[in-house]
Amino acid sequence: MAEQRPPAASSAFEQAAQAVRDIRFREDLTVREIAAPQGLAPDAIAIAGDVRSSPDDTDSPYGTGRLVLLHDPDEPAPWNGPWRIVCFAQAPLEPEIGIDPLLADVAWTWLTDALESRGAGFHSASGTATKTLSKGFGALAAEGDGAQIELRASWSPEGAIAAHVEAWAELVCMLAGLPPGSEGIAMLGSHRSPRG
Repeated sequence: MAEQRPPAASSAFEQAAQAVRDIRFREDLTVREIAAPQGLAPDAIAIAGDVRSSPDDTDSPYGTGRLVLLHDPDEPAPWNGPWRIVCFAQAPLEPEIGIDPLLADVAWTWLTDALESRGAGFHSASGTATKTLSKGFGALAAEGDGAQIELRASWSPEGAIAAHVEAWAELVCMLAGLPPGSEGIAMLGSHRSPRG
C-alpha cells in the first residue's frame, strides 16, 4: 500500500504563512507559532500571543490570544472565499469593569476598529464576546472577586493577511489594557484581578 502524503501547501498559502512569520510584534506581546488544528482546512498556520511585562515572564497575568489562518481553495460556503481567520483573545478585568453591560459590545468594536484602521477588509464575520464574573470561596476566598473578557471571532479576510494579524495583536493588547501607541511604555504591574 502506497504511503499517503498530505497535499503540498499552495504557493498562495505559503506566501501568506511567511507573511505571518515575518511580522514584528511589539515587545510586550510575545508571539510564537503553534500547532495548527487539524481537519479545518487543507492549509493552516496558528500563532499564540501573550502580553508580558518582561520577556522572562513564564505566564501572562495580563492577556492572551490565539489566531489560526485557514486556506481552502474549494471555498467553503460559510467562508464565501478561500481564506478564513479564527481568533481568540482573553484578559482578566477588574470586577467593576466586568459588570459593564456594554463590555461585550466594546470588545467586538475593538476588533472591527483594529481591522478597519489597518485597511484589513473582511466579510462573513461572526463571533461571541463573553464576560465572566467569579468569586472565591473556602480555600480560594482570599483571591477575592474576579472578572474576565473573552472574544472568539472568525472572518474571511480581504487584502494583506499581515494587516489582519496585526489587528488581532492590537485586540489582545487592548483587552490587556495596552492601548494602541503604548509600545515601549513599561508595565508597572496589573491593577486587574489575577483571577479569571
